[in-house]
Amino acid sequence: MISIKTDEEIELLRESNLLVGKTLGEMAKHIRPGVSTLELDRIADEFIRSHGAVPGFLGYGGFPNSLCISVNDVVVHGIPSADCVLKEGDVVSIDCGTLKNGYYGDSAYTFEVGRVDDEIHRLLVTTKESLYKGIEKAVAGVRIGDIGHAIQSYCESAGFSVVRELVGHGVGKNLHEDPQVPNYGKAGQGIKLKEGMVIAIEPMINLGERHVYIEEDGWTIRTRDRKPSAHFEHTLAIRKHGVDILSSFDFVEQELARL
Repeated sequence: MISIKTDEEIELLRESNLLVGKTLGEMAKHIRPGVSTLELDRIADEFIRSHGAVPGFLGYGGFPNSLCISVNDVVVHGIPSADCVLKEGDVVSIDCGTLKNGYYGDSAYTFEVGRVDDEIHRLLVTTKESLYKGIEKAVAGVRIGDIGHAIQSYCESAGFSVVRELVGHGVGKNLHEDPQVPNYGKAGQGIKLKEGMVIAIEPMINLGERHVYIEEDGWTIRTRDRKPSAHFEHTLAIRKHGVDILSSFDFVEQELARL
């Protein structure tokens, strides 16, 4: 069942999602060669709690940490570890969730660790751009398939592949709500977007083939060909006169501009 949010609920969702953006900005300060993903998780956990919220992922479905941190060929749901130490040339996706005032925030950003290969940089740029191509379609009266078609056509025309097994979703009092929001599809297909819907759009795009597999831990999802993947995500509200992005990359990009 799809939940239509009131203006008051959307403002509460904005507060939770802006905190996610601030947390990702805090991560940007600490991502460097030599830092472990478990250390990043610890910093994020403390930051979220210091702002009156709790980590939205911790314990969700049994997930053991506060962030999903996915390095290189890990697409999503990477479990932070003291043994996973970032090195020059890595790419690391940080997916963060918060729960505040009964509503969830959810957003993700893929970072470069130092200098990365040109083709991997192009993957990240294309994936981020495809997110906004999808967002452009997220207006009342348009169908879900238009979002996926925009993302898929943009990324595939650049020579990259779209993961099919993982999709975006509604966000509200639950982290994952209806509807599902695929990053592929046919224009004009699927449910019609309505004012008051809140959804997360999150393209997961691979450098190589689209196929993925789940590791034995039941969480970590890797590309089958072990080539890098990128992941960017925004949570947004469907409004009468357009889209309202509730999360933010501004905090990340302010920090990256200082480097």
